[in-house]
Amino acid sequence: MAKINAADLPPDPALLEEAGRLIRAGRLVAFPTETVYGLGANALDAEAVRRIFEVKGRPATSPLIVHVNSIEMAHGLASEWPSEAQLLAERFWPGPLTLILPKAACVPDAVTAGLPTVGLRMPAHPVALALIREAGVPIAAPSANRFTELSPTTADHVRTALGEAVDLILDGGPAQVGIESTVLSVAVRPARLFRPGMVTREAIEALIGPVEYAGRLENGEGGAHPSPGMHPRHYSPRTALLVVTDPRELPAGRGVCVHRSWRLPSEVVGVRMPESAADYAAALYETLHRLDQQGWDWIAVEAPPEGPEWAAVADRLRRAAWSKVAF
Repeated sequence: MAKINAADLPPDPALLEEAGRLIRAGRLVAFPTETVYGLGANALDAEAVRRIFEVKGRPATSPLIVHVNSIEMAHGLASEWPSEAQLLAERFWPGPLTLILPKAACVPDAVTAGLPTVGLRMPAHPVALALIREAGVPIAAPSANRFTELSPTTADHVRTALGEAVDLILDGGPAQVGIESTVLSVAVRPARLFRPGMVTREAIEALIGPVEYAGRLENGEGGAHPSPGMHPRHYSPRTALLVVTDPRELPAGRGVCVHRSWRLPSEVVGVRMPESAADYAAALYETLHRLDQQGWDWIAVEAPPEGPEWAAVADRLRRAAWSKVAF
């Protein structure tokens, strides 16, 4: 399996040419974005897109995000482009914001779980943008991991999770944002926030006005999900993950506590996290991947603070926890 090393950026043109050829041929290429690594296929090729679902073990009810390298490419995938979409794309693209819009006829139902809408994003990573340009087609890509498991923020995470199921991995170094994009529907009025991310609801509202929060699906709800990232259990390590609000809540057994500022009992192993929301998000999945390989009985995570800048981290921890948490 070929790869592009982060040290070689910008990547070797021959390797990018091979990646683009594979995408056009209906194969799968894992590639870096600023959020997490994606498992990509030609978004206009329904058979190629179905391979993504097979490799990930992802249910067909969970739609994919389509990655573009220009606003003009996005226009060709949407049957409508409201003024809100233009304002948001001009302000936040390239970047960690996915816009849900009415889809164009060229977008296969396999991408959108049969829904009449499609999620579009322009990633802020030079390798991702170069790959789309080289392939000459938009690229459908969820995170490059097994469904519901921890998202990958390095090429090694992709190799560990998917192995030889991927035809090629482009290594662009560690993801800088570290958690998945904000997902916002501008196909409805008012706009509706389906997944919080590091582009906050408040930043969006400052640009286009009030935004509704869609909440989250509960276990047992059927039918197509209105957005990626809506599954109740998601982003989970294989080790039991607990979210706690006080060190006294830590269970017995051989565990590790991920925290920002707690004074832990001497017998408890702790991992100190950054104080800022952005730095915390960038480190979260890498930390959980590392701890997940160490054989702990449990991983406890200090509940994040309240506040809009922490909403995305709180969402990921709620979904990753092995039991429901109230924060």
